[in-house]
Amino acid sequence: GVKARRTRAEARVKALQKMREDRKNRRARTGNVAMTISEGDRSGERVIEAKNISFAYGDKPLITNFSYFLTRADRVGVIGPNGCGKTTLLNILLGKLPPQQGHVELGANVRPLYFDQLRKGIDPEKTVWENVATGGGDNVFINGRPRHIISYLQDFLFTSERARTRVKWLSGGERHRLLLARLFTIPSNLLVFDEPTNDLDRETLELLEEVLLQYEGTLLVVSHDREFLNNVVTSALLFGRENSINEYMGGYDDWERQLANNEPSRPAPDMKKEKKTPPPAAASPRKMSMKEKRELEAIPPRIDALETEQRALQAQLADFTQCQKPGFVAQSKTRLAEIEKELSGVLARWEELEALSAAGNDTKSS
Repeated sequence: GVKARRTRAEARVKALQKMREDRKNRRARTGNVAMTISEGDRSGERVIEAKNISFAYGDKPLITNFSYFLTRADRVGVIGPNGCGKTTLLNILLGKLPPQQGHVELGANVRPLYFDQLRKGIDPEKTVWENVATGGGDNVFINGRPRHIISYLQDFLFTSERARTRVKWLSGGERHRLLLARLFTIPSNLLVFDEPTNDLDRETLELLEEVLLQYEGTLLVVSHDREFLNNVVTSALLFGRENSINEYMGGYDDWERQLANNEPSRPAPDMKKEKKTPPPAAASPRKMSMKEKRELEAIPPRIDALETEQRALQAQLADFTQCQKPGFVAQSKTRLAEIEKELSGVLARWEELEALSAAGNDTKSS
């Protein structure tokens, strides 16, 4: 009956919530990500001023006659499809790449920190400890205050044993957290991120969003993650047709609403979590097929199996003797990446099927 079906649906929801809570608790045993950015002195009101800049690669123009004024405490996202020139624009604004026309000026006392530039400074032969405490010793300084390196790295989910592990043995997610740990020890008042969300697990991503919201400096970020942009930026620069770059207030969703009201057509950036076209208002929700119902019931055990395998591989990678086996590290890291991707897909599919199930129940109730 309806009541029995609703009870089973609620049980599935509770089962998944319990697995997510267990996953969160496992992380808590290692340490909670508690990021704090080391902020530099306050910059002037003018951070970056670009006047009539243009740039092209060969016969392919990327930026044409673009002017922009970035002021202190602005939080700007850069949106556009792959290859349109987002990273090129960042390099020009930071003075790393001269424009072919026009000019760019940095304001007074601006201390920029470009996240991507730190990747080249990571030495895979050194330990996590040595890559963060670059001057040697046992302490790092955050906003002028010393912290023991082990305590600091635990904020980024590195155990004391893992802190002494060479970087070449780390997983992709661990390397990304290492970059963040190193980044936040360097004082700055202008943070520039180029795709910061790649390889970050959900908990680290959420806490990165929180710490960026608390950051009192200026923020420039390129990302294809629409949810991340919605949460951290207050305006957006959009690469449009004919090499134009237009500014919109708000995040990605705000930009979509403004275009829907003002423009008949627009380019479509390759955004993660792109919203699907909603069905016509008159269409009624379809019923779940028996195949979909069986698929929904099989998802919680599948998630549990994937996370069990994930924990086992992570434990083996932390074992120095296991890492000495030929090809073990490379195979394990490849499998971990596959598991993370599969988990994301399974969770997304679960939400889709659960929404379909709930819509079917609502239709029956009405």
